[in-house]
Amino acid sequence: MRSLVTTFRKNNSVMALDIVIMAAGKGTRMKSARPKVLHRLAGRSLLQHVVDTAAGLKAERTVVITGHGADQVEAAFAGAGLAFVRQEPQLGTGHAVQQAVPQLHDEGTTLVLNGDVPLIEANTLAKLVQACDGKSLALLTVVLDDPTGYGRIIRSGDSVGGTVEGIVEHKDATPVQRRINEVYTGVMAAPTAHLRRWLAALKNDNAQKEYYLTDVVAMAVADRVRVVATHAHDETEVLGINSPAQLAELERRYQRRIADALMEAGVRPGRPRPLRRAWRAGLRPGRGDRRQLCLRRPRRTRQQRAHRVALRDPQLPHRRQRAGALVHPHRRRAARCTGRPRRRDRAVLAAAPRRRARRGRAHRQLRRGEELHAGQGRQGQPLAYLGDATVGERVNYGAGSITANYDGANKHRTVLGDDVHVGSNCVLVAPVTVGAGATIGAGSTLSKDAPAGQLTVARAKAVSLAGWTRPVKTKK
Repeated sequence: MRSLVTTFRKNNSVMALDIVIMAAGKGTRMKSARPKVLHRLAGRSLLQHVVDTAAGLKAERTVVITGHGADQVEAAFAGAGLAFVRQEPQLGTGHAVQQAVPQLHDEGTTLVLNGDVPLIEANTLAKLVQACDGKSLALLTVVLDDPTGYGRIIRSGDSVGGTVEGIVEHKDATPVQRRINEVYTGVMAAPTAHLRRWLAALKNDNAQKEYYLTDVVAMAVADRVRVVATHAHDETEVLGINSPAQLAELERRYQRRIADALMEAGVRPGRPRPLRRAWRAGLRPGRGDRRQLCLRRPRRTRQQRAHRVALRDPQLPHRRQRAGALVHPHRRRAARCTGRPRRRDRAVLAAAPRRRARRGRAHRQLRRGEELHAGQGRQGQPLAYLGDATVGERVNYGAGSITANYDGANKHRTVLGDDVHVGSNCVLVAPVTVGAGATIGAGSTLSKDAPAGQLTVARAKAVSLAGWTRPVKTKK
């Protein structure tokens, strides 16, 4: 990819390249108050993916068209060196690009992208701009098994190799046209001077009463401007996001793409399952690496030779990523290698306790070595259990204490008020309420409410039996 992008830059060093990113859509099917382009894929917003890819082309200017949630989108990219224009109201893709026209250079090439198509590759875009060459209208197309919702490419002679004559939106396509599998991806590169003229001539005489950007294709044909089409590398890079299901599907595809690239570079997964995990680190492998593909770190790191890494903790310190480091799952803190000289590049990371959470912040099963932090000032000592409990502020929950929340048929709730102190090895038989500031003596079995601000002890008096002997095993 790098070589093609470098060639593109050299060949277009005197030609202005402007990039227009359409990000004004509401995204109704996302069922979210958040603007669609700010939904996240692999740790970054959809729009951030597109902006990062566009940055690789070194355009003179990148213009983002906002509309729905414009304030949020513009705030998210403040200081990124982008120009913003607003499309209000939203009257179609052609109307959107019309808003960006005053920001474009008079001459050169304009590349139009979509903010909800996050996995488009810089290599593909460079090839598209090269095909335009400042003279032709270049369209990015792809052949889909199910082209529903996409504009169909109309060619002369109904042939994939024929001349492009126009694009028909899915809503306006005839039944015969809807059987065409080659579709327009929403990405085009056009000579800026021609694009200005075509956009000014757009009309909304269609079923949706919108201004379609795709109508410029017919205008280019009428003006005898050559219309060319380049194909995307694969379907994944041009898929758009319109619903949570599509977002989840594209996340999986992205994970698989990264895993395949790493395996081609020599990385061997420890087992197939981690290939399904989110991969957000952007690692560049060295020779002989062996990694379990389950890393969730946002920082970009370079793992050097002979690493065996199984990382799952996003809080793993960057400084611990050294050559030869052996990192076990669920590790966060460094420990010395016993029996060996101290070597900073051979650190073995020690265990951090695991936690299994249930519904609610305080519903946690604690294992050895862990404290419960369910909120400000709340603590639970090792080997404690809190189930179906409402926990106030500054509560100390002693080691070995449990909530007996299940009576064999139903579950009941335990309520611990603010500043409650529960001693070690207590059993709280729900339903029970411990008032604010109350103290429960160690070893108590509490089956009724404890009043606020008082010490409650519920245990039998200690008795010592003289002459008692421990049973012994009978020999057979």
